[in-house]
Amino acid sequence: MAFILVPELPVRDWLVALDAQMERAPGYFARKPMIVNFSALQGEGGDPAALLYALDMRGLSLIGVEGIERSRLGGTRFEALLDLRQKSEGDDQFGRDIALPEEMPKPVPASASLIIDRPVRSGQSIVFEDGDVTIIGSVASGAEVVAGGSLHVYGTVRGRLVAGVKTGAAARIFCGRLSAELVAIDGIYGTADDWNEHLDGRAVQIRQQDGALKITALD
Repeated sequence: MAFILVPELPVRDWLVALDAQMERAPGYFARKPMIVNFSALQGEGGDPAALLYALDMRGLSLIGVEGIERSRLGGTRFEALLDLRQKSEGDDQFGRDIALPEEMPKPVPASASLIIDRPVRSGQSIVFEDGDVTIIGSVASGAEVVAGGSLHVYGTVRGRLVAGVKTGAAARIFCGRLSAELVAIDGIYGTADDWNEHLDGRAVQIRQQDGALKITALD
């Protein structure tokens, strides 16, 4: 059986409440397949992929989504999640039998860092959970890079950057030109609406400070 999460507005407060619940009962969500139902957000929850990144970085086992148009997850790893908008007769909210997707094998890294010496094109997804990732080039809109540690991009970032999957809040993100769709460190995420025009298009460092992202210009 799958467990259904129903995020509510405001999303940040809902995530705080979820963190508190997970701290009180750490085993409650462990190894349970999760379906995220977006119906309560009614299109006002911002970027749905940003919320899914935040849940994923909390260690939740996401297998499907519902209450959302699939096109809103295009170009992210979450577009491969099961689409559960269609319910069969007799289903209820917490009693659906779900066939889990086949897990793809992951390559074993040779070291604790990964260097990509080419641009990351739209639709590409680079996931390296064992250490830092360095991109010698740009990250296009619709592309994503996920690192267990810190992220270094020597070019323009228009896609999504996620750092700290393993190292947590100590991770940092460096990029040559910030025009990203989303940046996240250890479950704390931000979008273009969260930084001002003064920082857009500039070389920056991004880190966590007091539970929020702090973005500092480097030029």
